Amino acid sequence: MQTNFTEEQLKDPGTARANEILRACVHCGFCTATCPTYQVLGDELDSPRGRIYLIKDMLENNRVPDEKTVRHIDRCLSCLACMTTCPSGVHYMHLVDHARDYIEKHYDRPWHDRALRWMLARILPYPMRFRVALLLAKVGRPLAPLIPDARLRAMLAMAPKHIPPVSRNDDPQSFAPAAARRMRVALMTGCAQKALNTDINDATIRLLTRLGCEVVVAKGAGCCGALTHHMGKTRESHATAAKNIRAWAREMDGQGLDAIVINTSGCGTTVKDYGHMFRNEPLAADAARVSAIAMDVSEVLMGLDLPEGADRGLTVAYHAACSLQHGQQIRTCPKDLLKRAGFTVVEPADSHLCCGSAGTYNLMQPEISATLKDRKIRTIEARNPDVIAAGNIGCMMQIGSGTDLPIVHTVELLDWATGGPVPPAMQAPDRRSPEIPVLR
Repeated sequence: MQTNFTEEQLKDPGTARANEILRACVHCGFCTATCPTYQVLGDELDSPRGRIYLIKDMLENNRVPDEKTVRHIDRCLSCLACMTTCPSGVHYMHLVDHARDYIEKHYDRPWHDRALRWMLARILPYPMRFRVALLLAKVGRPLAPLIPDARLRAMLAMAPKHIPPVSRNDDPQSFAPAAARRMRVALMTGCAQKALNTDINDATIRLLTRLGCEVVVAKGAGCCGALTHHMGKTRESHATAAKNIRAWAREMDGQGLDAIVINTSGCGTTVKDYGHMFRNEPLAADAARVSAIAMDVSEVLMGLDLPEGADRGLTVAYHAACSLQHGQQIRTCPKDLLKRAGFTVVEPADSHLCCGSAGTYNLMQPEISATLKDRKIRTIEARNPDVIAAGNIGCMMQIGSGTDLPIVHTVELLDWATGGPVPPAMQAPDRRSPEIPVLR
């Protein structure tokens, strides 16, 4: 694609990066075949190619974003399926992130939109605030039919039936390995996950220590910054990301780290991009070090010789989170681990398509999100599984809200198979939890 940025415009690092990405695009349109919003809406401007044209025009002309441009960019899930499909290597993620930052700085959103985004940015990344909000949402849920705004109704519907107690495992501390130490890793405990599902971090710690890892929860680490980053709130996202970088750099410079383990794939995609996000800032070197050792928990487990087990008599439908399969290009590790542990693994049709969660997307674009959720659940239930496994809390909440099938994190099943407890989501009175032999 030909671009016409001026030398003055290209002095801005974000614009210079956008120029590189735009020039890589060859207009082929392969991305439209795998774009969920294009499939749902059928509008070229709701495809990656269409959004690229809008972004190019906006940036080249230093144009104040108009409502049309903002609407189509806001509808992007950032599922990154287009990056998997693109034969030219167009790094759409960096381009749309820059566009969102530009929009945030130059577009005057309607007051109710600004208020909603402000509220989300100040609640979701903070576990205790989020817990309070979930409790209030449970109280207000009966009033949902009376609320005209679909986004507010979606927020009330988001509250889980059960809000888990606070886990002390999320506090800064170190967990000794149960066997000879093979690795020393820092576990990112996250933000929203600490309010929505404390079983995931607990299971991760048990599993990693059982397999010979010393697990550290670093003091000062918290939200990865993804939620605000994808809303274009760069100053806020970088502030929280910087806290993580400093916390993990201290551990690296102290007793050392072999990996930073992340069990929420949306966070993993962002942390692995810290090196790019901070490339022109004083923390550039430490950010690059952090990104270099950031790993999804499934990547780490692949190197820890998980014991092989016999057939468990349990069919697991594996949901591939977009941030894992497209953002991090990790497709086989979780499935291979589940199969090695003795589970029968099936995948839904069109497994490359997003479930519609996408961070705050299910709250900001509830109609499109609901369409994608319903389609994902239909394809999963068509495989008749006993349980659904996923590697991202957002996907788990989204899919779990529309099916009676239990949904758990992949590490919960692996922890169970190696001696841990039955995943709590599978212990509900109306769900039969089959006996499962412990791997030896």
